[in-house]
Amino acid sequence: MAREKTNPYQCLRLTIEYDGGKYSGWAEQRNARTVMGELRLAAEDALHAEIELVGAGRTDAGVHARGQVAHVKFRSNQIVSEAQLLAQMNQKLPAEICIKKIEKAPVTFHARHDAVARKYVYQIATRKTAFEKRYVWWVKEELDIEAMQAAATSLVGRHDFKNFQALDPSRPNESSIVVVESAAIVKQEDRILFQIEASHFVWRMVRRLVGTLVKLGKHEITPVQFAQLLKGKVDGRVDVASWTAPSSGLFLEQVRYR
Repeated sequence: MAREKTNPYQCLRLTIEYDGGKYSGWAEQRNARTVMGELRLAAEDALHAEIELVGAGRTDAGVHARGQVAHVKFRSNQIVSEAQLLAQMNQKLPAEICIKKIEKAPVTFHARHDAVARKYVYQIATRKTAFEKRYVWWVKEELDIEAMQAAATSLVGRHDFKNFQALDPSRPNESSIVVVESAAIVKQEDRILFQIEASHFVWRMVRRLVGTLVKLGKHEITPVQFAQLLKGKVDGRVDVASWTAPSSGLFLEQVRYR
C-alpha cells in the first residue's frame, strides 16, 4: 500500500499593482521597506507557512507597477481558496499594495524565468498637475514629439544598451544586449507616454532612455547622437547617467507568458 504524501508542494501566481513611492524598490533589503517584504509578511501570515516568493522583475525605489507578477510556493496539506487568500492578503497589505488576482499554477511555474516579455510605460506630463505629481515627470519645455517618436521606433530590435545601463552590483557580469520587441511615443492630451516591451531590461535602462529622449525632444542632442548612443558608441560630450528620468513616472505595466 502506497504511503500517503504529506505537505504537498503548492504554487500560486499573483498579479500585483503598487504605488512604489514609499518603498525602497521591489526586492527585499535589510533595514528597508520593500514591496516584496510586505508581500512576504502578508502571505506567511495568511498561509501559516514558510514561502518561496519570486517576482517577474525588480523595480527600483519609487517605481510603480500595474501588472507585476510573482509566484508563491509553499508546503501545506490544506486546500487553499484563492478568493479567501486574496481577501486575507489584501486586508493585511498596506494601502499602496494590492493583489489583483491569485491563481493556482503548476509547481514548475517560475514568475521570472518563465516570463517571455515585460512591458514598461513611462508617463511624462506636459503641464503641472495637482493630483498626479507622484506618477509623472513634468517636463516644462516644449518637446519635439516627432523626433522622439522616430528615435523610439529605432529602439526595436537587438541593440547594445551599455550607454543606458547602470552597473548592478548584484549582477556584475550582466550583458547589455537587449532585444526590444516594441517601443513607441504616444501623445495623450497632456501626457506623453513612452511604451517599451522586451524580454528583459538592464538596470536603469528605461529611465535613461526616457531622459535621453527628452534631451532629443528639447533639441539638446541630435538624432545622430541618439543613434550613436544606441549603437553602443561612447561620446565624451554626453552624460546619459545624469539624464536619468525620475522614478515617479515609471510603471511595470505587464508581464507576458507563453
